[in-house]
Amino acid sequence: MDKLPIVLDLTGTFVFALSGALAGTKRGLDLFGVMVLSFAAGNSGGITRDLMIGAVPPGAVGDWRYLGVSLLAGGITFYFSPLIVRMSNAVLYFDAAGLALFAVTGSSKALSFGLNPVMATVLGMVTGIGGGMVRDVLLAEIPTVLRADLYAVAALVAAAIVVIGQMLQLPVAAVTTFALISCFLLRVLAIRRGWQLPVAKGVERQDVEIQKEDSKAAGRR
Repeated sequence: MDKLPIVLDLTGTFVFALSGALAGTKRGLDLFGVMVLSFAAGNSGGITRDLMIGAVPPGAVGDWRYLGVSLLAGGITFYFSPLIVRMSNAVLYFDAAGLALFAVTGSSKALSFGLNPVMATVLGMVTGIGGGMVRDVLLAEIPTVLRADLYAVAALVAAAIVVIGQMLQLPVAAVTTFALISCFLLRVLAIRRGWQLPVAKGVERQDVEIQKEDSKAAGRR
């Protein structure tokens, strides 16, 4: 049982690293670029959390296994990208599971370091979404968590459940299970039904205008 948290953490790291490597291969990056994205997607959230709570060196830096599973995911994706692409729907569901796991472990670790409930909830969310945000920034894109589906919200819900459960001194196993299931189901339903938060009015019009300006600029070149 003592080894279970690290096993689950490494599993989540592998899944997120897989998504980062897949994004890199789709954009034609070389092997090094794919490996960088793989590590960034799999570990940035945990590194950010550990630095904020003073857990140094961060687990992803102090334990070689995090680097190992990240590079393994990157290598598999780079050399077998057609297979991974065909499994993209399955990867989305694994990603949802990883999001739930990281949000729960992130908030739990923040609480164990004495953070207040609000910040522990926020750091739980950051742990879950941090890797995806860094991946998108490296690819010069607006982070997916800021514009699509209920990604960050699902992580926030899981982290909040963990924090509230500890405040009420409820059984840890029951709270953790409920938080994991809630986050996973919310994320899966958002994927299947296209749920997302309200979008600012006029955003589609602005996107069209930006595309027109880009086309004109490209024409002048």
